[in-house]
Formats: sequence, C-alpha cells, structure tokens
Amino acid sequence: MQTQPAAVEASGWGWRHATRKDFALRAVDFTIHPGERVLLLGASGAGKSTLMAGLAGVLGGDEEGEQEGSLLIDGVDAREARGRVGLVLQDPDSQIILERLGDDAAFGCENLNVPRDETWRRVRESLELVGLGGLDLNRSTRHLSGGQRQRLALAGVLAMQTGLLLLDEPTANLDPQGVVEVHDAVKQVLEATGQTMVVVEHHIDVWLDLVDRVIVLGKPDADHPNGGVLADGKPKDVFAAMGDTLAAGGAWVPGRAIPNHRPAPRGNREHGSGRKPVLSCDNLSFGRGSALGTGINLDFYSGEVTALMGPNGAGKSTFALTLAGLLPPLDGRVLAGDELTLPAAAGVNGRLLPRARKTNGREPINWSSRELLGRIGMVFQEPEHQFAANFVRDEVAIGPKSMGNSEQEAFHIADQMLERMNLTRFAKANPYTLSGGEKRRLSMASMLAAAPDVLIMDEPTFGQDFTTWTAMVRLIAAIRDQGACVIVVTHDEALVEALGARRILFQEVQS
Repeated sequence: MQTQPAAVEASGWGWRHATRKDFALRAVDFTIHPGERVLLLGASGAGKSTLMAGLAGVLGGDEEGEQEGSLLIDGVDAREARGRVGLVLQDPDSQIILERLGDDAAFGCENLNVPRDETWRRVRESLELVGLGGLDLNRSTRHLSGGQRQRLALAGVLAMQTGLLLLDEPTANLDPQGVVEVHDAVKQVLEATGQTMVVVEHHIDVWLDLVDRVIVLGKPDADHPNGGVLADGKPKDVFAAMGDTLAAGGAWVPGRAIPNHRPAPRGNREHGSGRKPVLSCDNLSFGRGSALGTGINLDFYSGEVTALMGPNGAGKSTFALTLAGLLPPLDGRVLAGDELTLPAAAGVNGRLLPRARKTNGREPINWSSRELLGRIGMVFQEPEHQFAANFVRDEVAIGPKSMGNSEQEAFHIADQMLERMNLTRFAKANPYTLSGGEKRRLSMASMLAAAPDVLIMDEPTFGQDFTTWTAMVRLIAAIRDQGACVIVVTHDEALVEALGARRILFQEVQS
C-alpha cells in the first residue's frame, strides 16, 4: 500500500488560542522532506500538541485563535490539505466513533467520499497491515483492548492513504503489550507505505528505532523569547548536545537513571510480620456481574506501596474499586483494621483534619461517603469522574471543607496541595480545561487534601513527562513514609522499581 509521502514546511509559524493571552508557540521554522520520520520533543507547555493539531488542520479558523507565519503540507496551507494528513491521538477511546470495527476503520474514507468498493478494499488491507486482519469486521469496538483500539485508529488513518502520519503520544495510555503492538504496527505501516511521520512521545526509547531525526521545541525564556526550534538533527547528535535540557524539560532520555525512593530496610522481618493490616480481603470474590477473581485473601499495611499489575481487562481497576468501598464484593469481604475504623485525626502538614467518630462496621462498602473521607481515598483512572467544582482551587478544597475545616483553613490546605502538584498557576482555571496529565495530578491533589490513611490510585503516572513523573514518585514515597497505605493500579515498571513496591500480578481473564 504505497502512498505519496508528504512534505512539511513551517515558516515563522505560531498560534495563540482565542481564550489565552500568550501564544502557545511562535517562530517555528523547519522543513520535513517526504518520507522522513521525525520525533518531536520539548518541555511540557512548549506547544507540541498545538503544532500537531496545526499540522492536522484542526486548530480552527480565526474565531478560534490567531495564526502567524505559515504551515504548509505539500505547499498547501495545512488547513486546506484535506486527506493528506492522519492524526492518531493519545487516548484510544477518544478516537473510536462507531460500534463495529469495520465501520470505524471505514469512517475516514467515507468522509473523503472514497467509493464504497474501494473503501472496503482499503479497510481490509489496512486492518491486515496493523495486525487486526483476523478479527470479524462486525466485532464490537467495545470489546477491543487498548492496544487493539489504538491499532484500529491507525488502520483508519492508513485506509485514508494520507501522506503524513501524526502520532501524538499514541502509547501513553497503553499497557506494555499494547505499546509493543502499536510500535510494531507503525513499523509495518511505514515499511509498507513510505509515509512521512511525526511522533510526539515522552518515552523516547519506544520510537528510537523508527526515527531518523529529532526536532526540539522550546518554551519562551530569556535566551529564546519566542521559543521556536531549539534543536534539529540526528537523534544521537541532539541527545548528546541537549540530553540534560531534554531531561529537565520532561523527556525520558535513553540511558538516564530513574530516582530511587525505595523504603528504608526493615531488617530480616518478612512482609507484614508483627503488624496488623490496615485493609484485608477475606475470601473475596469481585467483579461486575461475573467474577473476575475469586477466593482472594490479601493484607495491606500502613507505610507500604502495593502495585496491582497485569494486562488490560484483568480486573485491576474493579478490584481497586472494591477495596475502596465503592463496589460491592460478589462474595467474601473487604475488612478495615482497627486503626481505620476507630476515631482519629489525619494530618496534612501539621494541620489536623478530624474524621468521623465512628464507622458502620468494618466493611468499607457499608460506610457513608463521610465515613470514607479521611480513611480511604480513590483516585480514578478517568480524573473527570470525580471533579465537582468549577475552579481548580475550589476542587481541592472540597475534602478539607467536608471534614469540618473553615473556608480559610481549607483553602490553605488546597494551596499547599496545588503547589506540591505543580498546579498553582491553574488555581482559577476550570478543571476540565487542563491537559490529561494535569487533570490526573489535580484528582490526586484533591484526594490528598483529605489525608486518607489508605490511598488507592488507578494509573497515577499516565500522561506524565519525566519531570512530573519524578515529582509524583517523590510525593507517593512521602505519603508512604508518613504511614499511609498506598495501593496503585499500574503498568509502569519504572514507578514500581523507584518505590520498591510489592507486586500483585493479575492474569488475563479468559472469556
């Protein structure tokens, strides 16, 4: 499936969103020749996603923002280069439009008015190329794994026979197997089509074998008041010259060591020896309708991090919700230890937050939301599911207010949490306007403001660059060292290694 690779030229290009005072990026100059494969890097806020949206022609017209300079695809304004560019985004779910696999892969072609017979020929060829050819075209897209959904999005772009393939952090929300699937599918596509490619990714090593050039965008500063392109060249040359700068800006530069925040040694004592668990599973069966796990007996302890790991669909998130008292067990029980059920006060930076005097028994599923507050906190995989306020600062202050603090005390705690999560500048912003990584940090700040004794987090490091990832690891380690029980659902091996977490491995559920 050969396509005509596209040429790209940016000349003094910049864009300012209509709702923002400052330009997202300015003075961008580069030329990408047909067939080149480019890795686009830069610190958070440097405008990488804005540039990708500009290349895809989806930034909108003058009413949605202000453009300066030019951005051309094959000599045509990117906004007019219909059918020449395909964009694959970070979140697989945001790109699935139709119920059936075949219909979804055909959607782009149908919008380009490709004849029906040709559309379905392309669909079958594209699905085969990305490794989905063995699936029924009528299969429900809801039953695909994350890696399969991302490959389906790639197949839809491939079927359009575009000349420029844009990948905006396409593996950020995938488990390790999904990352391999998408990488290998892109490799197949590039070998078969010869397309020009631009990929944005924090984890450089994922794409290093497929790119021949690196472009680094810069945020405006004293040395580069307009930002623009800081570096442009072969990967090894750019990394040698700018490795420190890239790492400081959030990139996972190959060969860089991860921080070590393992707990202090406990001598020769075995796990949990001599201590009472803060949370236990007693012959637990969990699931949604049908069981995803049965007969589970596990203990969780204060001052430890436990990682729930395994493939997508294995039931990790469902198990976490059951532990958090938000989903009833199918059988057996989740039991809280005495220190969780008895009256107590939880502290945040020396400020006491009194929690409810008494719980309704030892099973969190029977507790009210007020009884859970300050005892068990859950940070969801989809941060939007727990936002309740119109402003970021108000969102973080909800927990402290609910625990009886005055408005002044609640906002003091909120300000401390926003500073710790590097969100202070967004205090007056609407939570829904933040980026995916920022929303995740906000949901964690909101939960931490209530200082729970047990903190359960679902994929806390999704969408984080190296800088914010490092800050997240440091914060989780501090929470653990202050005596909290931390449970994380994660695919992030680096996170588990950095924290020295106990691993609990889930197996794929057989349908």
